[in-house]
Amino acid sequence: MKIAVLSSIAWRTPPENYGPWEQVASGVAEGMVNAGHDVTLFASRNSLTSGKLSAVIDTPYGDDAAADAKVNECLHISNLMERAADFDIIHNHYDFLPLTFSRLIKTPVVTTIHGFSSPLIIPVYKKYNENASYVSISNANRSGELEYIATVYNGIDIHNFSFVESPGDYLLFFGRIHPDKGTAEAIAIAAAAGLPLVIAGLIQDHEYWHQKIKPSIDNQQVTYIGNCGPKERDTVLGNALALLHPINFDEPFGLSVAESMCAGTPVIAYNRGAMPELIVDAKTGFLVSNVESAVAAVKKLGSIDRRSCRRHVETNFSQDKMIEDYLKVYQQILFH
Repeated sequence: MKIAVLSSIAWRTPPENYGPWEQVASGVAEGMVNAGHDVTLFASRNSLTSGKLSAVIDTPYGDDAAADAKVNECLHISNLMERAADFDIIHNHYDFLPLTFSRLIKTPVVTTIHGFSSPLIIPVYKKYNENASYVSISNANRSGELEYIATVYNGIDIHNFSFVESPGDYLLFFGRIHPDKGTAEAIAIAAAAGLPLVIAGLIQDHEYWHQKIKPSIDNQQVTYIGNCGPKERDTVLGNALALLHPINFDEPFGLSVAESMCAGTPVIAYNRGAMPELIVDAKTGFLVSNVESAVAAVKKLGSIDRRSCRRHVETNFSQDKMIEDYLKVYQQILFH
């Protein structure tokens, strides 16, 4: 099967640090190559793939302050669409904009919806309901106005995460530093639990960082270690007592949750969005509702079998499982 995987060009594919859409697109491309398919990854020129790479944009716009993101997006997406006839199927990981080409080409397009940045984008998805094939990344992140062919959970390469049986003595916040992600709540939870907190992630909301986060950083109770790459991520996730994930929005998936459990580290998360689909309450972590219940959950971490966390990811959120499920989607479209 000849497969085109359209990644984002906000960051490199796979990302050097932050970049969840790019990470999943890379996982799909590499997994399909491993499954024996002819894969072309459409991404920035500095991207890495064991398949073929097609690029017209040298530098991701997240790394280029002078770039016009819309111009780069148009050049990038049209590069694929003008070659659409070369492929049996196109797998779109670039949101709604590529859909505007979908009635102009004959090659079927699968679109993984990685979340809705705003209700304002729904009309574009609705317009292409009849000829598009939409995949949700969790059952929680579905719009009642759209038609879906499947839910396929994001998968991670489990070989990139070392299982740690005996962790350190700190709690971890790993993710975008933004009110939605609950960085300030994580600080409050760790303080009330009497444990140090390590914070890792991209500073996305600088006002929030300066007002709510930075004043708490003393490199003892609260430490910020920056926007971690894969090696640092593996170490910091595996050695944590737990990942704190007190989200303030209905998160579509949460890669760090799966990655944490893969390392054997349980997750204490607010019970919103896809969290009940990722976490088995009291088995691979705890679903909580506020700071107080999160602190109570910290005291129960000793009841969690870290090997169960790893097995849960191997069964449900591995790259192999994701590829198996996407191949079913492709076959359903091509041979229905």
